[in-house]
Amino acid sequence: MTFNYEYETDIELDCDYREIMTKVINESIDYESCPYEVEVNCILTNNDEIKVINQEYRGIDHPTDVLSFPMIEYNMPSDFNGLEDSNDNFNPDTGELLLGDIIISVEKVMEQAALYGHSVERELAFLTAHSMLHLFGYDHMVDEERLIMEKKQEEILSFLGFTR
Repeated sequence: MTFNYEYETDIELDCDYREIMTKVINESIDYESCPYEVEVNCILTNNDEIKVINQEYRGIDHPTDVLSFPMIEYNMPSDFNGLEDSNDNFNPDTGELLLGDIIISVEKVMEQAALYGHSVERELAFLTAHSMLHLFGYDHMVDEERLIMEKKQEEILSFLGFTR
């Protein structure tokens, strides 16, 4: 497994972000029964930078808490059948499945932890689990899909002890 981390802000989280994100990424992979070794890129940034990315890719001129950029187009969420038919899905050097990128605003992690009355660790874990489910093809645009994602997020976080 390859998890690449880039910390692109001077704002410091008062926790071991690598350890938290790695635990959540690994649990998400297990939870979704992914049969492959994977590669995930994780970028932690600030509100100004995530706002620029949000504007560029989603046309929304506001900072957001997390952005997910899946590399795979699934027929159904977490449907790994047929992925080996395309070499584009795998890193040619490592053979790992290229899941995609997670971009998190450190400022939003701290703001939302305070707003929701839980720890920074829990908020970071939540945003990572949420983003991982997007990388596995889940979405929350309609209520039925949103409820599925929410249930999966809570189960992943509960298993790891990241509760409210």
